[in-house]
Amino acid sequence: MTQPLIEFKNVSKKFGEQAILEGANLNIYQGEVTTIIGKSGVGKSVLLKHIIGLMEPDSGQVLFSGQPLSAMNKEERRAIKRKFSYMFQNTALFDSMTVFDNVALPLKERTKLPEGKIRRLVQDMMNRLDLHKIDEKYPSQLSGGMKKRVALARALVTDPETVLFDEPTTGLDPIRKNAVHSMISDYQKKFGFTGVVVSHEIPDVFYISQRIAMLEAGRILFEGTPEAIQQVSDPKVQQFVQGLESRHDVLTGMAPQPQGEQRFREEMARLQRHQTAFSLIILTLENLDDINEKAGYATGQTLLKNFAKDLRKRLRISDTCSRYGLNKIIAVLPNTTYNSM
Repeated sequence: MTQPLIEFKNVSKKFGEQAILEGANLNIYQGEVTTIIGKSGVGKSVLLKHIIGLMEPDSGQVLFSGQPLSAMNKEERRAIKRKFSYMFQNTALFDSMTVFDNVALPLKERTKLPEGKIRRLVQDMMNRLDLHKIDEKYPSQLSGGMKKRVALARALVTDPETVLFDEPTTGLDPIRKNAVHSMISDYQKKFGFTGVVVSHEIPDVFYISQRIAMLEAGRILFEGTPEAIQQVSDPKVQQFVQGLESRHDVLTGMAPQPQGEQRFREEMARLQRHQTAFSLIILTLENLDDINEKAGYATGQTLLKNFAKDLRKRLRISDTCSRYGLNKIIAVLPNTTYNSM
Protein backbone atom coordinates (compact mmCIF):
# COMPACT_ATOMS: atom_id res chain seq x y z
CA MET A 1 0.00 0.00 0.00
CA THR A 2 1.14 3.58 -0.69
CA GLN A 3 3.10 5.14 2.15
CA PRO A 4 1.25 8.04 3.81
CA LEU A 5 2.73 11.49 3.34
CA ILE A 6 1.81 12.29 6.96
CA GLU A 7 1.22 9.65 9.59
CA PHE A 8 0.13 9.83 13.23
CA LYS A 9 1.18 6.83 15.31
CA ASN A 10 -0.41 6.59 18.76
CA VAL A 11 -0.17 10.36 19.29
CA SER A 12 -1.23 11.63 22.72
CA LYS A 13 -1.40 15.21 24.00
CA LYS A 14 -2.52 16.68 27.34
CA PHE A 15 -3.07 20.22 28.51
CA GLY A 16 -2.65 19.93 32.25
CA GLU A 17 -4.86 17.06 33.32
CA GLN A 18 -7.08 17.27 30.24
CA ALA A 19 -6.30 14.66 27.57
CA ILE A 20 -6.93 16.03 24.07
CA LEU A 21 -5.40 13.27 21.95
CA GLU A 22 -5.19 9.72 23.29
CA GLY A 23 -3.36 7.34 21.00
CA ALA A 24 -4.58 8.92 17.75
CA ASN A 25 -3.67 7.12 14.51
CA LEU A 26 -4.17 8.84 11.16
CA ASN A 27 -2.91 8.51 7.58
CA ILE A 28 -2.84 11.44 5.16
CA TYR A 29 -1.93 10.66 1.56
CA GLN A 30 -0.16 12.85 -0.96
CA GLY A 31 -2.32 14.63 -3.52
CA GLU A 32 -5.58 14.11 -1.62
CA VAL A 33 -7.85 16.33 0.45
CA THR A 34 -8.40 14.81 3.88
CA THR A 35 -11.05 16.42 6.06
CA ILE A 36 -11.05 15.98 9.83
CA ILE A 37 -14.50 16.17 11.38
CA GLY A 38 -15.75 15.87 14.94
CA LYS A 39 -17.59 17.69 17.70
CA SER A 40 -16.44 21.09 18.93
CA GLY A 41 -13.62 20.88 21.44
CA VAL A 42 -12.45 17.33 20.60
CA GLY A 43 -9.02 18.48 19.46
CA LYS A 44 -9.27 18.86 15.67
CA SER A 45 -7.21 22.05 15.63
CA VAL A 46 -4.71 20.54 18.07
CA LEU A 47 -4.22 17.63 15.69
CA LEU A 48 -3.69 20.07 12.82
CA LYS A 49 -1.03 21.99 14.76
CA HIS A 50 0.90 18.76 15.35
CA ILE A 51 1.24 18.35 11.58
CA ILE A 52 3.03 21.64 11.08
CA GLY A 53 5.07 21.37 14.29
CA LEU A 54 3.33 24.12 16.24
CA MET A 55 2.75 21.45 18.89
CA GLU A 56 4.64 18.28 19.74
CA PRO A 57 3.08 15.08 21.10
CA ASP A 58 3.56 13.98 24.69
CA SER A 59 3.91 10.45 23.32
CA GLY A 60 3.67 8.77 19.93
CA GLN A 61 5.08 10.04 16.65
CA VAL A 62 4.20 12.24 13.68
CA LEU A 63 5.95 11.00 10.53
CA PHE A 64 6.56 12.67 7.17
CA SER A 65 7.20 10.25 4.30
CA GLY A 66 8.02 7.63 6.92
CA GLN A 67 10.48 9.82 8.86
CA PRO A 68 9.64 10.86 12.46
CA LEU A 69 9.49 14.63 12.93
CA SER A 70 11.08 14.20 16.35
CA ALA A 71 14.20 12.64 14.76
CA MET A 72 14.80 15.52 12.33
CA ASN A 73 17.35 18.25 12.94
CA LYS A 74 16.49 21.95 12.75
CA GLU A 75 17.33 22.31 9.07
CA GLU A 76 15.25 19.26 8.14
CA ARG A 77 12.31 20.62 10.12
CA ARG A 78 12.61 24.00 8.40
CA ALA A 79 12.65 22.28 5.02
CA ILE A 80 9.45 20.44 5.92
CA LYS A 81 7.73 23.62 7.12
CA ARG A 82 8.57 25.46 3.89
CA LYS A 83 6.39 22.95 2.06
CA PHE A 84 3.35 23.88 4.18
CA SER A 85 0.90 26.70 4.28
CA TYR A 86 -1.60 27.21 7.09
CA MET A 87 -4.94 28.99 7.18
CA PHE A 88 -5.80 29.68 10.80
CA GLN A 89 -9.34 29.62 12.16
CA ASN A 90 -9.11 33.25 13.33
CA THR A 91 -7.37 34.27 10.05
CA ALA A 92 -4.26 35.60 11.92
CA LEU A 93 -4.08 38.67 9.68
CA PHE A 94 -1.81 41.54 10.75
CA ASP A 95 -3.93 44.57 11.58
CA SER A 96 -1.02 46.96 11.00
CA MET A 97 -0.57 45.78 7.40
CA THR A 98 -2.75 46.39 4.35
CA VAL A 99 -4.61 43.54 2.70
CA PHE A 100 -2.09 43.50 -0.13
CA ASP A 101 0.86 43.29 2.26
CA ASN A 102 -0.84 40.52 4.27
CA VAL A 103 -1.28 38.40 1.16
CA ALA A 104 2.21 39.22 -0.12
CA LEU A 105 3.95 38.46 3.19
CA PRO A 106 4.71 34.74 2.56
CA LEU A 107 6.22 35.58 -0.84
CA LYS A 108 8.43 38.28 0.68
CA GLU A 109 9.52 36.02 3.54
CA ARG A 110 10.12 32.80 1.60
CA THR A 111 11.23 33.92 -1.88
CA LYS A 112 13.56 36.38 -3.60
CA LEU A 113 11.07 37.31 -6.29
CA PRO A 114 11.15 40.91 -7.61
CA GLU A 115 8.44 43.30 -6.45
CA GLY A 116 6.72 43.31 -9.84
CA LYS A 117 6.35 39.52 -9.87
CA ILE A 118 5.07 39.51 -6.30
CA ARG A 119 2.49 42.15 -7.15
CA ARG A 120 1.26 40.15 -10.15
CA LEU A 121 0.97 36.94 -8.11
CA VAL A 122 -0.90 38.69 -5.30
CA GLN A 123 -3.30 40.47 -7.65
CA ASP A 124 -4.03 37.27 -9.54
CA MET A 125 -4.79 35.39 -6.32
CA MET A 126 -7.01 38.17 -4.99
CA ASN A 127 -8.94 38.30 -8.26
CA ARG A 128 -9.52 34.53 -8.13
CA LEU A 129 -11.01 34.92 -4.66
CA ASP A 130 -13.21 37.83 -5.71
CA LEU A 131 -11.20 40.30 -3.61
CA HIS A 132 -11.42 43.47 -5.65
CA LYS A 133 -10.38 47.04 -4.79
CA ILE A 134 -9.38 46.29 -1.19
CA ASP A 135 -5.59 46.21 -1.63
CA GLU A 136 -5.02 49.29 0.56
CA LYS A 137 -7.63 48.48 3.18
CA TYR A 138 -6.72 47.11 6.60
CA PRO A 139 -8.18 43.94 8.19
CA SER A 140 -10.13 46.02 10.72
CA GLN A 141 -12.06 47.54 7.81
CA LEU A 142 -13.23 44.16 6.48
CA SER A 143 -16.16 41.91 7.35
CA GLY A 144 -15.52 38.53 8.91
CA GLY A 145 -16.21 36.76 5.64
CA MET A 146 -13.86 39.04 3.72
CA LYS A 147 -11.09 38.37 6.26
CA LYS A 148 -11.51 34.64 5.64
CA ARG A 149 -10.98 35.06 1.93
CA VAL A 150 -7.93 37.27 2.45
CA ALA A 151 -6.47 34.60 4.72
CA LEU A 152 -7.17 31.95 2.07
CA ALA A 153 -5.45 34.08 -0.57
CA ARG A 154 -2.39 34.36 1.67
CA ALA A 155 -2.36 30.58 2.27
CA LEU A 156 -2.46 29.78 -1.46
CA VAL A 157 -0.25 32.52 -2.91
CA THR A 158 3.02 30.55 -2.47
CA ASP A 159 1.67 27.51 -4.33
CA PRO A 160 2.45 25.22 -1.34
CA GLU A 161 2.79 21.43 -1.49
CA THR A 162 0.52 20.94 1.54
CA VAL A 163 -2.14 23.32 2.83
CA LEU A 164 -3.75 23.06 6.27
CA PHE A 165 -7.20 24.64 6.55
CA ASP A 166 -8.58 25.23 10.05
CA GLU A 167 -12.37 25.81 9.71
CA PRO A 168 -11.89 27.83 6.50
CA THR A 169 -15.60 28.62 5.99
CA THR A 170 -16.67 29.54 9.53
CA GLY A 171 -18.82 32.67 9.48
CA LEU A 172 -19.36 32.74 5.70
CA ASP A 173 -22.73 32.88 3.95
CA PRO A 174 -23.71 29.88 1.78
CA ILE A 175 -22.44 31.40 -1.48
CA ARG A 176 -19.06 32.41 -0.02
CA LYS A 177 -18.76 29.12 1.86
CA ASN A 178 -19.31 27.08 -1.28
CA ALA A 179 -17.01 29.43 -3.21
CA VAL A 180 -14.21 28.62 -0.73
CA HIS A 181 -14.92 24.87 -1.02
CA SER A 182 -14.89 25.17 -4.80
CA MET A 183 -11.63 27.09 -4.66
CA ILE A 184 -9.98 24.46 -2.47
CA SER A 185 -11.16 21.67 -4.77
CA ASP A 186 -10.16 23.51 -7.93
CA TYR A 187 -6.68 24.34 -6.72
CA GLN A 188 -6.14 20.81 -5.43
CA LYS A 189 -7.00 19.41 -8.86
CA LYS A 190 -4.92 21.96 -10.76
CA PHE A 191 -1.79 21.87 -8.64
CA GLY A 192 -2.05 18.56 -6.81
CA PHE A 193 -1.33 19.86 -3.33
CA THR A 194 -2.18 17.76 -0.31
CA GLY A 195 -4.99 19.38 1.65
CA VAL A 196 -5.92 18.82 5.29
CA VAL A 197 -9.18 20.50 6.28
CA VAL A 198 -10.72 20.81 9.73
CA SER A 199 -14.44 21.39 9.26
CA HIS A 200 -17.95 20.68 10.53
CA GLU A 201 -19.63 21.48 7.20
CA ILE A 202 -21.43 18.20 6.47
CA PRO A 203 -22.17 17.09 3.79
CA ASP A 204 -20.46 19.99 1.96
CA VAL A 205 -16.94 18.74 2.74
CA PHE A 206 -17.83 15.36 1.23
CA TYR A 207 -17.86 17.05 -2.19
CA ILE A 208 -14.22 18.17 -1.96
CA SER A 209 -12.59 15.37 0.08
CA GLN A 210 -11.03 12.09 -0.96
CA ARG A 211 -10.79 10.96 2.66
CA ILE A 212 -12.67 11.73 5.88
CA ALA A 213 -11.34 11.21 9.40
CA MET A 214 -13.59 11.54 12.45
CA LEU A 215 -11.98 12.47 15.76
CA GLU A 216 -13.82 11.38 18.91
CA ALA A 217 -12.57 11.16 22.51
CA GLY A 218 -8.97 11.72 21.45
CA ARG A 219 -8.91 8.95 18.84
CA ILE A 220 -9.65 8.63 15.14
CA LEU A 221 -12.95 6.77 15.22
CA PHE A 222 -13.28 6.52 11.43
CA GLU A 223 -10.96 6.99 8.47
CA GLY A 224 -12.07 6.37 4.90
CA THR A 225 -13.89 7.77 1.88
CA PRO A 226 -16.90 10.12 2.02
CA GLU A 227 -19.03 7.30 0.61
CA ALA A 228 -17.87 4.87 3.30
CA ILE A 229 -18.62 7.17 6.24
CA GLN A 230 -22.23 7.51 5.09
CA GLN A 231 -22.61 3.72 5.14
CA VAL A 232 -20.66 2.92 8.33
CA SER A 233 -22.55 1.04 11.06
CA ASP A 234 -20.82 2.62 14.08
CA PRO A 235 -23.64 4.43 15.93
CA LYS A 236 -21.39 7.27 17.12
CA VAL A 237 -20.34 8.02 13.55
CA GLN A 238 -23.92 7.74 12.27
CA GLN A 239 -25.30 10.04 14.96
CA PHE A 240 -22.67 12.69 14.32
CA VAL A 241 -22.99 12.71 10.53
CA GLN A 242 -26.79 12.58 10.52
CA GLY A 243 -27.00 15.18 13.27
CA LEU A 244 -25.16 17.76 11.15
CA GLU A 245 -26.98 17.07 7.91
CA SER A 246 -29.76 19.54 7.32
CA ARG A 247 -33.03 18.80 5.54
CA HIS A 248 -31.95 21.08 2.71
CA ASP A 249 -28.65 22.00 1.12
CA VAL A 250 -28.16 25.62 2.17
CA LEU A 251 -26.93 26.78 -1.24
CA THR A 252 -29.40 25.09 -3.59
CA GLY A 253 -32.39 24.61 -1.29
CA MET A 254 -32.49 20.98 -2.45
CA ALA A 255 -32.07 17.76 -0.50
CA PRO A 256 -28.45 16.98 0.40
CA GLN A 257 -26.67 14.14 -1.37
CA PRO A 258 -27.44 11.34 1.16
CA GLN A 259 -31.18 12.02 0.93
CA GLY A 260 -31.07 11.94 -2.85
CA GLU A 261 -29.18 8.64 -2.81
CA GLN A 262 -31.71 7.16 -0.37
CA ARG A 263 -34.58 8.18 -2.65
CA PHE A 264 -32.79 6.55 -5.60
CA ARG A 265 -32.44 3.28 -3.63
CA GLU A 266 -36.12 3.37 -2.71
CA GLU A 267 -37.17 3.81 -6.34
CA MET A 268 -34.83 1.03 -7.44
CA ALA A 269 -36.47 -1.28 -4.90
CA ARG A 270 -39.94 -0.34 -6.23
CA LEU A 271 -38.78 -1.00 -9.77
CA GLN A 272 -37.48 -4.45 -8.85
CA ARG A 273 -40.55 -5.45 -6.80
CA HIS A 274 -43.37 -3.86 -8.76
CA GLN A 275 -41.82 -2.89 -12.12
CA THR A 276 -42.70 0.73 -11.39
CA ALA A 277 -40.67 2.89 -13.75
CA PHE A 278 -38.82 6.02 -12.70
CA SER A 279 -36.31 8.38 -14.28
CA LEU A 280 -32.92 9.54 -13.02
CA ILE A 281 -31.49 12.76 -14.43
CA ILE A 282 -27.97 14.03 -13.74
CA LEU A 283 -27.46 17.72 -14.49
CA THR A 284 -23.88 18.99 -14.74
CA LEU A 285 -22.78 22.61 -15.07
CA GLU A 286 -19.87 21.74 -17.34
CA ASN A 287 -18.62 25.29 -17.79
CA LEU A 288 -18.53 26.13 -14.09
CA ASP A 289 -14.72 26.01 -14.03
CA ASP A 290 -14.58 28.61 -16.81
CA ILE A 291 -17.01 30.84 -14.93
CA ASN A 292 -14.97 30.51 -11.74
CA GLU A 293 -11.81 31.38 -13.65
CA LYS A 294 -13.19 34.40 -15.51
CA ALA A 295 -15.81 35.82 -13.15
CA GLY A 296 -14.82 34.52 -9.71
CA TYR A 297 -15.93 31.62 -7.54
CA ALA A 298 -18.73 33.55 -5.86
CA THR A 299 -20.25 34.23 -9.29
CA GLY A 300 -20.08 30.52 -10.12
CA GLN A 301 -21.86 29.55 -6.91
CA THR A 302 -24.49 32.26 -7.45
CA LEU A 303 -25.17 30.77 -10.88
CA LEU A 304 -25.56 27.31 -9.35
CA LYS A 305 -27.91 28.70 -6.71
CA ASN A 306 -30.09 30.46 -9.30
CA PHE A 307 -30.11 27.42 -11.58
CA ALA A 308 -31.28 25.24 -8.68
CA LYS A 309 -33.96 27.76 -7.75
CA ASP A 310 -35.35 27.71 -11.29
CA LEU A 311 -35.19 23.91 -11.41
CA ARG A 312 -37.12 23.54 -8.13
CA LYS A 313 -40.02 25.50 -9.65
CA ARG A 314 -40.37 22.87 -12.37
CA LEU A 315 -40.55 19.83 -10.06
CA ARG A 316 -43.63 17.88 -9.13
CA ILE A 317 -44.32 17.36 -5.45
CA SER A 318 -43.31 13.70 -5.81
CA ASP A 319 -39.93 14.49 -7.42
CA THR A 320 -36.66 14.67 -5.49
CA CYS A 321 -33.76 16.85 -6.52
CA SER A 322 -30.48 16.83 -4.60
CA ARG A 323 -27.00 18.23 -4.76
CA TYR A 324 -24.49 15.64 -5.93
CA GLY A 325 -21.23 17.54 -5.95
CA LEU A 326 -19.75 20.95 -6.54
CA ASN A 327 -21.34 21.20 -10.00
CA LYS A 328 -23.87 18.35 -10.17
CA ILE A 329 -27.56 17.94 -9.33
CA ILE A 330 -29.51 14.69 -9.57
CA ALA A 331 -33.26 14.43 -10.02
CA VAL A 332 -35.30 11.31 -9.20
CA LEU A 333 -38.68 11.37 -10.96
CA PRO A 334 -41.06 8.58 -9.81
CA ASN A 335 -43.59 7.08 -12.22
CA THR A 336 -41.83 8.69 -15.17
CA THR A 337 -40.39 7.20 -18.33
CA TYR A 338 -38.34 8.81 -21.07
CA ASN A 339 -41.40 9.13 -23.29
CA SER A 340 -43.49 10.84 -20.60
CA MET A 341 -40.97 13.56 -19.80
